[in-house]
Amino acid sequence: MASKTIRIGTRDSILATWQAEHVAAGLQKNGYTTELVFIKTEGDQVLDTPLPMLGGKGVFTKALDEAVLNKEVDIAVHSFKDIPTAMPEGLEVTAVLKRDDPRDVFVARTTDAFLQDESYEAVIATSSHRRGGQWLSRYPRHSLTDIRGNVHTRLRKINENSWDGAIFAAAGLKRVGLDANIACYLEWMIPAPAQGAVAVMARQDKPDIHRALSSLHHAETALCTRIERRFLQVLEGGCSAPLGAFAQVLEDVVVFKGILTSLSGSQREEISLNIPVERCASMGDRAAESLMERDSVMHILTEIRREMK
Repeated sequence: MASKTIRIGTRDSILATWQAEHVAAGLQKNGYTTELVFIKTEGDQVLDTPLPMLGGKGVFTKALDEAVLNKEVDIAVHSFKDIPTAMPEGLEVTAVLKRDDPRDVFVARTTDAFLQDESYEAVIATSSHRRGGQWLSRYPRHSLTDIRGNVHTRLRKINENSWDGAIFAAAGLKRVGLDANIACYLEWMIPAPAQGAVAVMARQDKPDIHRALSSLHHAETALCTRIERRFLQVLEGGCSAPLGAFAQVLEDVVVFKGILTSLSGSQREEISLNIPVERCASMGDRAAESLMERDSVMHILTEIRREMK
């Protein structure tokens, strides 16, 4: 296998390219030859429509996964949070890289001092219902506006508009050296399932590719992101659902936090679980099922589905 070039499918944004090159560097370190193959996705081509209206999860991954299935590339590199919980038939996540900073951050147009002023009516840019729901729950006097594009484009839009700022993923800004733009870390905001992790998709019938990627796989990140994504799947939340989940291993115990809010942020339900690593296989299911036992949660989910129609 080391004599064959591994073709890596990726979007052509600076962040996606960084992620693909990171995977390529890991493979090259182990003696493999690699080649990047750039592929446009629906999410890259349609920039004037909010992500939830495009169908949410899958708009940044479908074209890449189809290229793997069609044998145009050997693997596809994704931000793990962009991958739908329902996998395309014939494909699987073969490697999950060690997670980077999972937090959300705020980038201010001028200053974030207004966050201390409860009377200030700020305008905050985000295309994520999860971020928007949690933000409005904390800052109900604020309003939201949609923002699309790669990280450089979104940073430029902040300066070109009268918005007070926008919400980003810390990992994305850090990976491309733009973390100097971070005004503050949103420690209180629960991230998207698998945020900060990079996943590599491959065909199930390619054991040679699986072997090549095995050294890049980080077991602890894979465990935590599996719990988070299972929580998402059981609650039937897609990219458009205001749902956050984060799991981490602390001294042989998996500590999990999950949240669901209404689109307006006026309703929110949270859950926390601590379970020893050896007994955490069904943790995502348990957290989701426990949350769904609450009447308010089913009301929120019904309201979201109605508003998203």
